[in-house]
Amino acid sequence: MKTYEAMFIFSDHLSDEELDPKIKSARGEIEALQGEVVSSTRLGRRQFARPIKKSDHGHYAVMTFRIESEHIPALHAKYKLSDGLLRVQVVLAEEASTAEEAPAEEAASTAE
Repeated sequence: MKTYEAMFIFSDHLSDEELDPKIKSARGEIEALQGEVVSSTRLGRRQFARPIKKSDHGHYAVMTFRIESEHIPALHAKYKLSDGLLRVQVVLAEEASTAEEAPAEEAASTAE
């Protein structure tokens, strides 16, 4: 399993009461494909640099999860059908251990 991060942008027309089920639904799609959600953070309402579907603002959320890479296309397909979800971007998360090991390897190679 690989670790991914997904940035979700939900419609500004959703109230807080309507937004929570949408986030839970996004989480449920990951879990339905045998994924494991590590963390979920709401970033709040933000203004767009340019309009998306005639909206100037949206509710942002970030989710970190672990899933098999072959399930990512199916996840994208399900999110495209989701009502109230304007955009989603899924990227491979950098492992913290990999980021910490890289400077140590560079220091060892420069010391020689």
